[in-house]
Amino acid sequence: MELSDRKKRILRTVVDRYIQTAEPVGSKAVAEFCGIQVSSATIRNEMAALEQMGLLEQPHTSAGRVPTSLGYRVYVNELMEQQRLSLEETEMINRALRSKVQQLDRIISEAGKLTSQLTNYPAYVLTAKVKECTVEHFAIVTIDANTFILVAMLSDDSVKNKLVRLHYEIRPDQLTKLGSVLNARFTGIRENEITPELIVSAERSIDDSLGLVAIAVGFIIESLTASKAHDSFLTGTSHLLDLPEFRDTDKAQKIIRYLSDESELLKLPAPEAAGSARITIGPENLAEELKDSSVVVARYNVGDDMQGIIGVVGPTRMDYTQVSSKLAYIAQGLGWLLSGGFTLPGDE
Repeated sequence: MELSDRKKRILRTVVDRYIQTAEPVGSKAVAEFCGIQVSSATIRNEMAALEQMGLLEQPHTSAGRVPTSLGYRVYVNELMEQQRLSLEETEMINRALRSKVQQLDRIISEAGKLTSQLTNYPAYVLTAKVKECTVEHFAIVTIDANTFILVAMLSDDSVKNKLVRLHYEIRPDQLTKLGSVLNARFTGIRENEITPELIVSAERSIDDSLGLVAIAVGFIIESLTASKAHDSFLTGTSHLLDLPEFRDTDKAQKIIRYLSDESELLKLPAPEAAGSARITIGPENLAEELKDSSVVVARYNVGDDMQGIIGVVGPTRMDYTQVSSKLAYIAQGLGWLLSGGFTLPGDE
């Protein structure tokens, strides 16, 4: 989409003013803040053209205009200036990070609180493993005729075990066959690759009439699920109620309930690289609950095959420049501290 320099300056002014006031922006305000020497009629014509292009919309007749989701996307991609945090801001964030990181068991919640305080939006923080675990090897330890231990060595170097007691006797050759089929068919695969067809095939291959494969598969799924455990924290949800867009409490509650579900947080898009921010605007969000909201997310490295995600959720009228700059800086600082760095970005 090609925009003239004048249209770009007008669109940027409308977005900036709407972010600050939450009120539709008229041609007089554009003329005052845009800094271009043209008549009000010319500005109105340009705003009408931007509306026809789908970048602005007029919520009410004779009212000013507000950005559309497409307008915000053009603003973020082309018009938003990358803001460098002030020395005072970086020093304040560094002090907060240093004081919180000394309590590693609380780092997730404290980072979320800091982010919410700095942005005045709800913030979420979570950590998860970069790679999904698989079982590398199975072993079976016989205790007596009715009891054995299943042992699974996972790809993250952890070991899981399960004591199995049955009401009937098991022959040694049956346990040998079970161990063979587990190592042949259930190693090196992810949890979602364990299908009913695979289980039935394994049962048939060892003529399993005792349900041993079913017991083992339950243990495998339990072990792989536990290996995906992650920490998450949501804070600052009350900030939503302070925003004009979410004074409808039902609307705000829908978003809060959505964000309270860890499985949904894991689905939110995140940047590929650590220390950078990704912005998802309005309808770009796949979740219906976030269609009228924007999400800004940054990634940081935790170490030991773990990664961290920190993000904020707010209205599409979000100050993307401020939020993305602060979020990316916090993520970068967390990565430095958690990897054992002695200095934070911006320190001498």
